[in-house]
Amino acid sequence: MRAHNPAKMFITLVRMALLLFGTSLVAFVLISNAPVDPMESFAPSERNVSQEQREHIAEYWGLNKPPVERYFSWLGNVLRGDMGTSSSFRKPVSAVIAERFTGSLVLMLTAWAFSGVLGFTLGVICGANPNGVADRIIRTFSFILASTPVFWIGLLLLMGLSIRLGWFPLGLAVPIGKAASEVTLGDRIHHLILPAFTLSITGIASITLHTREKLVEVMNSDYVTFARARGESRAVSILRHGLRNCAIPAITLQFASFSELFGGSVLAENVFSYPGLGSAVSRAGINGDVPLILGVTMFSVLFVFVGNLIANLLYSLLNPQIRGEGRLS
Repeated sequence: MRAHNPAKMFITLVRMALLLFGTSLVAFVLISNAPVDPMESFAPSERNVSQEQREHIAEYWGLNKPPVERYFSWLGNVLRGDMGTSSSFRKPVSAVIAERFTGSLVLMLTAWAFSGVLGFTLGVICGANPNGVADRIIRTFSFILASTPVFWIGLLLLMGLSIRLGWFPLGLAVPIGKAASEVTLGDRIHHLILPAFTLSITGIASITLHTREKLVEVMNSDYVTFARARGESRAVSILRHGLRNCAIPAITLQFASFSELFGGSVLAENVFSYPGLGSAVSRAGINGDVPLILGVTMFSVLFVFVGNLIANLLYSLLNPQIRGEGRLS
């Protein structure tokens, strides 16, 4: 890394701040114009709540203020470290995110690792024998998976493997009716397998197809052709030239998939009733819980931004051609 990298780091931080501000503003405008009345979560219309009580609740939660005033009031509190209180959970937003993110992180990391390893392996198998039987089957399967919604795959797996065969539980992260002290690691893994596999499917398809195309390109390059002419076997050429050249873009693609991973976790968690940020933000959306929605939105943007930043740093470290540039984002 060179001396001018602090300037690039400053630019990166400014971009991140602008991205967070813009995303929060757009999210607030969309939530404010959504056909959901936040008052329904505090005082449902079917309950006997007086107009005076409704006005008191609106004043307490700031729902009687103009949208612009509410947004900048929320923004000022965030800059002071206060993300507000969730009306759905009756807890500080930061506490809800900290509590729910652990489950989502385990789910996403498991799916992320599984999609990377399996996707890269399948891509190498396809690229090593292009247009072969295995290549055609895996490519067809990958195209189907890439165009299939996550929630639909989750429902199929749930009906087939959980309801009909009974191999996996219907949902949740731990067995129902079991004390927390009695829950074993095996119980948690058993509940994690199906949602993690569902979440990893779209990532497997994209990495498989990308790795396959890159490996075919490398094996048809001039330097591999020259190496083959000198007597180098195809297997050795794949190991010496193909894997190294395919690994760099695959790693970059894997880290850049954080946005899809985070978005897919919302669907997967709701299908399997998995307690994470995805199910929390769905509940917040139904109840019109603006502070929690904005908090999770900001957190997800930061999560994805850091993932892309790590991808760029790894790319600059693994690729000697741009290593000296100290690329950050």
